[in-house]
Amino acid sequence: MRKTMADTPELNTPEIEAEEITAPGFAELGLPDDLLDAVQKLGFTTPTAIQEQTIPTLLSGRDVVGVAQTGTGKTAAFGLPLLAQIDPAKRRVQSIVLAPTRELAMQVADAIKDFAAVSRDIDVVAVYGGSSYVPQIRALERGAQVVVGTPGRVMDLIAKGALDLSRVSYFVLDEADEMLRMGFAEDVEKIAESLPTENRVTALFSATMPPQIRRVAEHHMTNPKHISVSNPRSVVSTVKQTFAVVPSRHKIGGLARVLATTEADAAIVFVRTRASAEELALELNARGVQAAALSGDVAQRDREKLVNRLREGFLDVLVATDVAARGLDVERIGLVINFDIPKEIDTYVHRIGRTGRAGREGVALSFVTPRERARLRKIEQATKANMEEVELPSPAEVSKLRADRLLKEAVERHAAGRLSVYRETLAAFKAAQEAGETDMSVDDLVYALLALGVRDPGPQANDEPDRITVRDERGDRQDRDRGERRERGSMSGSRRYRVEVGHRDGVKPGAIVGAITGEGGLRGSDLGKIDIYPSFSLVEIIGELSSDATSRIYDAEVSGRALKIRLDEGPRGGGDRGGHRSDRGGYRSDRGGYRSDRGDRMSGGERFKRGGDRFDKRRTAAPKRRRDY
Repeated sequence: MRKTMADTPELNTPEIEAEEITAPGFAELGLPDDLLDAVQKLGFTTPTAIQEQTIPTLLSGRDVVGVAQTGTGKTAAFGLPLLAQIDPAKRRVQSIVLAPTRELAMQVADAIKDFAAVSRDIDVVAVYGGSSYVPQIRALERGAQVVVGTPGRVMDLIAKGALDLSRVSYFVLDEADEMLRMGFAEDVEKIAESLPTENRVTALFSATMPPQIRRVAEHHMTNPKHISVSNPRSVVSTVKQTFAVVPSRHKIGGLARVLATTEADAAIVFVRTRASAEELALELNARGVQAAALSGDVAQRDREKLVNRLREGFLDVLVATDVAARGLDVERIGLVINFDIPKEIDTYVHRIGRTGRAGREGVALSFVTPRERARLRKIEQATKANMEEVELPSPAEVSKLRADRLLKEAVERHAAGRLSVYRETLAAFKAAQEAGETDMSVDDLVYALLALGVRDPGPQANDEPDRITVRDERGDRQDRDRGERRERGSMSGSRRYRVEVGHRDGVKPGAIVGAITGEGGLRGSDLGKIDIYPSFSLVEIIGELSSDATSRIYDAEVSGRALKIRLDEGPRGGGDRGGHRSDRGGYRSDRGGYRSDRGDRMSGGERFKRGGDRFDKRRTAAPKRRRDY
């Protein structure tokens, strides 16, 4: 089978084959000789459908609107024409590519570097939030000609005077619909307006083409050619697909139970963001599960070490983002868990394709909240899948399975010998029993030792319920209820606290979580919903903070401001002085507080203006939130 450009690790989706065109080859697409030579040296001979249609169009100087999913080779489709129009002798920014997430920005930048490395002296820099400005600014000062970045960081670099876009002649919007959902509309509009309009080629790629995206094309593009490539959505037959309906507050506990009872050699847990991957891996390790996080921030050398550890059996659980796991092929992976159910159907197909490889059986388990049942049904319909609803194991079932395994190990340990050292200890216990110093029997002792061996501490005040899955959508009304939330939080046994940092301080949920857990000695699972308002935030914390912990958190600073944590007393009037008042007289956050999905989505009122066809965001009552990845 001939290799196509969609077969590169960053572009490939093995279970979603891009349509292969037998003719023409890359030699007939009009690429310059040096780029054609680079493509051939990389081992590619046949363009995919999106490449065959897009490359000649962009090379001719015409704009393109492309509807294409991940795995169709669209990075090469816009990346090769981009390189063709770069003048290596001019050490200034000539092309800019906007991507919604840091992972995708890094992926696209690496792909363009690979295309240019063979023959072209062109510098490509990826710019994104969450990392130091210094190396990015230095790369720009050295004369990088191609910038690939997230809208937020691009805007910041423009504001610092480090990024000059006045001579850009090639502009790409990659995954435009995702940028729309993440709330980058205003930034994208400002960046597009700052670019030269004369002799500029613009390419817009999107998995879907809603009316808002069409208006972007009409406003910022000149007579674009519309190209659409669809993928068959097929699922590997060796993967058993299951799902469990789990309220958000119980997802971590449910995940730990599944991982403790699975028979799979290794598992991969998919989340939407880098921050979620790191936090979840830490939480799993705190619960006794050996896990590591894999995201786009992990250096290639460290990524290879992690994958090798997984492949060789030194690591059994990997928590990963979609982009970071692209191209991951490890036969030991027998279980894939969608901790966050993906929004795109093709992403789901790609995720579960990490198991059931090389003819082996695999299992895919998706966690869905009651509100996400409709999304799950769409995935079932599109993939023609028959998903089985499952009940997650209870703590007693987890402990029993661990105890059974421990007993098998005990038999093996007995066969190994050298147990006489423990006879004296047991003899002392029996003597105390005969003397009436303890009412424990030998059987009771064995039961207690088994409990200790499987890390079962016994009943705790904040124990999760035995059954955490929800069979009836109406059965989770408590999880969705936003009624009485004043002194007590919405989670069982939680209280709501107020901290004096908010949107005006540029604060993000992760910073609040880090400060409270770091100073208060709490775990991430001890914190619940976080609502961020203009000048303050509300945080749910399970249990009651000690005076010492309260004092330490009170003085902790986030974004240069002390948290000054205290129990929330509820709204005391309009505005921020006494509480944020919504139209109905209570608190109102962006859309339910802390979300671990892929960036911050746009609120219902954030949309493009119909009048004037502007790629603009309409102001709403919900405060603005933007997260850069």
